Amino acid sequence: MKKLFSIVGFLFSVASFAQTADNVVNALKEGSAPKFTSYFSSNVDIKLPQKDEMKNVSKADAASTVSNFFSSNKINGFEVTSQREMGGTMYITGKLKGASQDYNLTVMMKSGGNDLSVITLRIS
Repeated sequence: MKKLFSIVGFLFSVASFAQTADNVVNALKEGSAPKFTSYFSSNVDIKLPQKDEMKNVSKADAASTVSNFFSSNKINGFEVTSQREMGGTMYITGKLKGASQDYNLTVMMKSGGNDLSVITLRIS
């Protein structure tokens, strides 16, 4: 019986992770910085084009930084090129669509309880 509960719990957590990842991808496809940043962890590492990497940025500061990037580059879409999960960590890579240029994007999310949250964002 314990084995059955363990399997059901594992399947539920995988389904929850997949749902969160789908929500993150949909927010990026919409070009919605507020929806995307709502999945940020309490601290996030961020690397933006022509900027130094920022480590352990608070969720509020990270959301502001990413919102400014989205608005100044008129981000309006996203295409997933790869998505994989390895032991409680999920990676999503793809092309972030801007008005005048596309950007490579990598998001790393880590499980915290029953949810995934963005811990690293790289845009180049």
